[in-house]
Amino acid sequence: MSVAIALDGPAGAGKSTIAKRVAKALDYIYVDTGALYRTIGLSAMRRNIEPVESKEVSDMLSEIKVELAFNDKMEQIVLLDGEDV
Repeated sequence: MSVAIALDGPAGAGKSTIAKRVAKALDYIYVDTGALYRTIGLSAMRRNIEPVESKEVSDMLSEIKVELAFNDKMEQIVLLDGEDV
């Protein structure tokens, strides 16, 4: 059985802080989905693709590699085509 916990709320409400603490307490992996979305946005920006151009963004997804990884301090990082972004 897999477990997923999602928190929703306005910016600055402390969602990430709570999520990180809960993940640590439960020995779960914290996944920063916002960082994943921002990474995709960065790739689109670098390719001069407007975010509203859903077809172009969708096509781009098959051309990029986005990974969650951990650095030597065991902090979660996001890699875009191997680059820590």
